[in-house]
Amino acid sequence: MPDYWPVVRAIYLEGIASGISTFEVEAPDWERWDQGHRQNCRLVAMSPEDRILGWAALYQTSKRSAYCGVAEVSIYISVTARGKGVGRVLLSRLVQDSEQNGIWTLQAGIFAENLASIRLLTACGFRLVGHRERIAKLNGIWRDTVLMERRSSVVGLD
Repeated sequence: MPDYWPVVRAIYLEGIASGISTFEVEAPDWERWDQGHRQNCRLVAMSPEDRILGWAALYQTSKRSAYCGVAEVSIYISVTARGKGVGRVLLSRLVQDSEQNGIWTLQAGIFAENLASIRLLTACGFRLVGHRERIAKLNGIWRDTVLMERRSSVVGLD
């Protein structure tokens, strides 16, 4: 993904600008992003013309060994590619990759008003776990999130 970082970062900045994708207010540099995400389960969606349409990655939710199979989803789609099925393809592939890498639970914290992301996650097998009121501030305004998770049907069954 380092070769794609400038475009991946630009798509992340589009998500930041939307105001409903992340509590972050600026995109990190490559080194910080790389350190914060798992080394596996990193995807980019490419158009037939080799244009990056979106990306998805996982980061570990905890350093405690008991949670080694739990990861948080990051998925961002370019403004020009939204609503065209790119997110569903990326997330479906991310689920497959996560299971191949021993992940039994995927989770996502979504702004409550980000209905497109909630629909996407639901379509890919995630369920609503809870609603977190006034969990954090973005630009000085308290925001609510919903917590969604997907439990693998093939990993962590024993």
